Amino acid sequence: MRELLLLNGPNLGILGRREPEVYGTDTLADIEDAVAEVVSVRGWKVLSHQSDCEGDLVRTINENPDTVGAIVNPGALMMAGWSLRDALAAYPRPWVEVHISNVWAREQFRHVSVIGPVSSGVIFGLGTVGYRLAAQAVLDLAAG
Repeated sequence: MRELLLLNGPNLGILGRREPEVYGTDTLADIEDAVAEVVSVRGWKVLSHQSDCEGDLVRTINENPDTVGAIVNPGALMMAGWSLRDALAAYPRPWVEVHISNVWAREQFRHVSVIGPVSSGVIFGLGTVGYRLAAQAVLDLAAG
């Protein structure tokens, strides 16, 4: 069975109760289910991993190069996650960076991603629907 890698960084394990005015009320389990529904059309499963530690995310990427693609919400690691960036740069499949909130409408320090330049694309500001859009994008990119 082919798998799509779904990675979520620091503080995303508490979605649903973390600043719902910014991140909404969907939980990480809700997001996993939504992504699984999108990729099931191709018979793919979702390999989901969330960690508050950058090294755990790096290890997961490095241990799963044969996944069909990835969706990555690095959280705050987007600004300073250099080892995460390097692991993603070496990841051999298409992957999309996702952020639930509109990072451009937030604090200035959130306006630069060290991760985005090595991604296949970036989606932000569309709430958790961004994950479903990213899943569709990976389906399309992996087919091409």
